[in-house]
Amino acid sequence: MASFPSSVNEKLIARSRTVGELLAPTSPFDKKCGRENWTVAFAPDGSYLAWSQGHRIVKLVPWAQCLNNFLLHGTKNGANAASTRLPRQSSEGGQKNKPCEHVIDCGDIVWSLAFGSSVPEKQSRCVNIEWHRFKFGQDQLLLATGLNNGRIKIWDAYTGKLLLNLMDHTEVVRDLTFAPDGSLILVSASRDKTLRVWDLKDDGNMMKVLRGHPNWVYGCAFSPDSSILCSVGASKAVFLWDMDKYSMLRKLEGHHNDVVACEFSPDGALLATASYDTRVYVWDPHIGVILREFGHLFPPPTPIFAGGANDRWVRSVCFSHDGLHVASLADDKMVRFWRIDEEYPVQVAPLNNGLCCTFSTDGSVLAAGMAACTSGQPRARCPACSTCVAWPSAG
Repeated sequence: MASFPSSVNEKLIARSRTVGELLAPTSPFDKKCGRENWTVAFAPDGSYLAWSQGHRIVKLVPWAQCLNNFLLHGTKNGANAASTRLPRQSSEGGQKNKPCEHVIDCGDIVWSLAFGSSVPEKQSRCVNIEWHRFKFGQDQLLLATGLNNGRIKIWDAYTGKLLLNLMDHTEVVRDLTFAPDGSLILVSASRDKTLRVWDLKDDGNMMKVLRGHPNWVYGCAFSPDSSILCSVGASKAVFLWDMDKYSMLRKLEGHHNDVVACEFSPDGALLATASYDTRVYVWDPHIGVILREFGHLFPPPTPIFAGGANDRWVRSVCFSHDGLHVASLADDKMVRFWRIDEEYPVQVAPLNNGLCCTFSTDGSVLAAGMAACTSGQPRARCPACSTCVAWPSAG
């Protein structure tokens, strides 16, 4: 049951609508693990939605057609329509850059996904090498997958072809993020306590290892100008890194338990972090000050209890594309939508076993990954966000 302050009338909080669900087939692989959908991602141009199907399979669906099927057939039938009506990838060259549904077998359990696209004038930082195996064009869309065995595989999102196999981590690759500037700089966060910086324009050369986390690293995110990297993990601190010098800028202190997710606002002025202490903080990352606290348990737990087990662990947080709203996903089976200038959620939606969330490229839909439900099937669910609450009904 969701928790709200006694001063808040729960009946006055608007309910967001679920526009559709994507269901994964029963895993043909190891039935004992890998039944959690830890990651969902939208392509920067909005062409694809990618999600891990709870094991070693990643599914890419053309987002516009998928959403259209949800609106035509409704929530319950949307998944079937998406799986049967969308065109599959053709081997013809003319179809290369046309989004088509296909699946990728990554060979191991998938923990993280990230899309990246190239800007040709952004040169590799490795200036001493004149020849490269890969020359990425502006129309190329890459998908990076972080695996249970510590490997990172880079795929052509349009064809499903494996391009690079990056091997240096010794534990699970928990998160991936591309620099937004089109340089194809990729950062990976791992349970081996490190972040690693890769230059895909230099054939995937590993440029730097960022050390400082005392334990597992759960997540990482670039600032919009690609100059700062935020990383969070199994500690109470939030780490900020200078990505020009590859050095630590500062640590932000304030959480009382593991910090599991982070994201910058679209203008880079704010940073949101989610923690197992039942809180989401919105920071000014440039001076390290907490500007807003979004609580998920009332009364708020004292630090000694916030640092231990509770049933309000916040799993994920993300900014909307207008920079005015934040979505958070917690263990109390709720998704909350907040305005950054208000203390209480403006909308909520029910969601069982939620693990991760991200907004669509146009900001109209929030996609959330879920753990196995009672039937044993992992799911990806898409509730409408607060900024477009009336939009689903228009279909």
